[in-house]
Amino acid sequence: MVSTENDMLSRADGESLGRQRRAHFMCNATRRFVSNALFAALFVALSCVLSLSCAAQTVPQQLQPPPNEQLVIQVGGKGDQIYTCKADGTQFNWTLKAPEAQLFSRNGKPFGKHFAGPSWEARDGSSVTGKAVATAPSPEADSIPWLLISAVSHDGHGQLSRVTSIQRLNTRGGKAPVSGCDAAHIGKEVRVQYSANYLFFAPKL
Repeated sequence: MVSTENDMLSRADGESLGRQRRAHFMCNATRRFVSNALFAALFVALSCVLSLSCAAQTVPQQLQPPPNEQLVIQVGGKGDQIYTCKADGTQFNWTLKAPEAQLFSRNGKPFGKHFAGPSWEARDGSSVTGKAVATAPSPEADSIPWLLISAVSHDGHGQLSRVTSIQRLNTRGGKAPVSGCDAAHIGKEVRVQYSANYLFFAPKL
């Protein structure tokens, strides 16, 4: 009888230990699943932020380049929109003086710069100057609008030599201040930080 009772106790202890091990295994498995899921979500989010082509918004039709053009270069820009306080009769307004931004390629390497014109210059010395031909509000309420720009002149020979259209998309920030421009501040300049994606198009070969 003692032996039988001992056997029953041993089996009970074994079953209890087995249940504990299974519970521990399931707990660890659940933790790994949640951890992996969170990591995957974080990875996707970071990839979206870092990718120049991650915008969920559809580019408005009026900002589409001509059908005979193709995307040749895509860069990110980060810098300032520079505004000057000017008077127009009795009205005072912040007027865009120029953009001033650094341009970066998809892998984060310096590509060139963006400045008054509006102009874009690559590190190889080629540049393009354009004129806005279409605009659309940014989905970000406090951001400068999206643009379609047509090239009007080029300089140098290189990556930007063939560019005929440029899109400014995915803008963040850059809007003129809503106050602070008055008779006492005529000529004052302010810089407003912004970022945007610039897509360059050229005729299809």
